[in-house]
Amino acid sequence: MNYKKSLKLAAFLLLAVSLGAFAKGDVERIRLATGGNTGTYYAFGTAVGQILTEKTKIPIVVQSTGASKANIQLIAAGEVELAIVQNDVMDYAYKGTDLFAGEVIKDFTSMAALYAEVCQVVANPASGIKTIADLKGKNVSVGDAGSGTEFNARQILEAYGISFADINKQNLSFGASADALRDNKIDAFFCVAGAPTTAIVDLAIGRNIVILEIDDAHAAQLRQKYPFYTQFPVPANSYQGQTAAVKTVAVKATFIVSNKLSEDTVYALTKNLIESKSEIQAAHAKGAELSVAYAVDGISVPFHPGAAKYFKEIGAMK
Repeated sequence: MNYKKSLKLAAFLLLAVSLGAFAKGDVERIRLATGGNTGTYYAFGTAVGQILTEKTKIPIVVQSTGASKANIQLIAAGEVELAIVQNDVMDYAYKGTDLFAGEVIKDFTSMAALYAEVCQVVANPASGIKTIADLKGKNVSVGDAGSGTEFNARQILEAYGISFADINKQNLSFGASADALRDNKIDAFFCVAGAPTTAIVDLAIGRNIVILEIDDAHAAQLRQKYPFYTQFPVPANSYQGQTAAVKTVAVKATFIVSNKLSEDTVYALTKNLIESKSEIQAAHAKGAELSVAYAVDGISVPFHPGAAKYFKEIGAMK
């Protein structure tokens, strides 16, 4: 065997030993649950995972998953240690309500909020809809049945004194909702995603739409009952014909961690996440939304001691 082949064999054996050690738990590593491999959670998680691995020297293995609800269940099962979830869905799990009705899960704690998933209510102005109150009696898609979006829609309508019984409710995906509005089969739809959202961008190119406002008073009412919401504008010119920012609310894509992770580990992850904003932003556009204030606001599930230690050190928490 020549010298180069010997080196390659040695490197292969070292890798095999390392992977074996990971499998036995002899070397600390973190498994990160994200979402579908074509979605934002996966792309953002992959970018952050690589950067945090470099900064902390803790190997982070990114996994494609079924997103928020599945990720919480994976942490509870001990199959992952770090996950991206919506902050409303983790609230449901922690309290055993809505998506987790009768199933309380408290095997996780919060690490940091990451970026906004904006509650966008899209309507056809030709249907005479100017405000959310005008949705009463209309054909409205509220997202897939049992989805986080469906619960967001119920809660937002409730703030305006409207129930699902007051609308002709349809359960369509974002893309199918956009197609249905384009074909005049529905009058409006709810979409909870980063803005601008591709399905809405494509829809606005072909026809007039309006993004409905959630005003300050209704947002305050909503937040009083559901503290995981934050106020957030759909920026001007996010969509063709939308020349001004539109007030609405948002939930947050959030890092949660297993309670089994040590304080030192979570402290290192949190510190390097916040202090690596420029690198994360360069790797993924959503990194631009990272901020200390945003990371701790609107989070109803307790923070992991390691995350709390860092945020207290920098004055973001008391």
